Amino acid sequence: MKVVLVGYMASGKSSVGKQLAKELGLEFVDLDNYIEQEQQNTINGIFQEKGEIFFRKLEHQMLSKVLEEKQNMVLSTGGGTPCYAGNMNTILAKSDHSIYLQLPVMALVNRMAIEKDQRPLVKDLSEDELAEFVGKHLFERRNYYSQATLVLDCLDKSIEELITEIKQELL
Repeated sequence: MKVVLVGYMASGKSSVGKQLAKELGLEFVDLDNYIEQEQQNTINGIFQEKGEIFFRKLEHQMLSKVLEEKQNMVLSTGGGTPCYAGNMNTILAKSDHSIYLQLPVMALVNRMAIEKDQRPLVKDLSEDELAEFVGKHLFERRNYYSQATLVLDCLDKSIEELITEIKQELL
């Protein structure tokens, strides 16, 4: 079984993905980590050295590769992954289940404010700027995310509650 998690930065893709994989007895793959291992460079390093266009092409190649190579996994994608290079179509065609972890703007802002230092795209933004940034991105990306086979409202739910809901849909 191939399960792909999509959603905005800080929506819980990695946290939910690790636990879901464990409970389903599947491998967990974080696409950003996979890219970093394959390239022997950080995502930030790739962005700085080669630019976003190069990164998005690479991301598409790595997404296709991991979906071809691995038969049983839970894959956590980057927040922008579904929105470029036909990646959402690739996800829908090459996975058994795709799940959009959906949260409203302010819930995402609150989560991101706590861990801003680990998120280079937003670390220098004020809270108002962060809310505007997330709102704009979410407006642009929601159409891609919403194509997932399951849209999961994650507001005020624990990881355990989300895993239970996902397992009810998958099994």
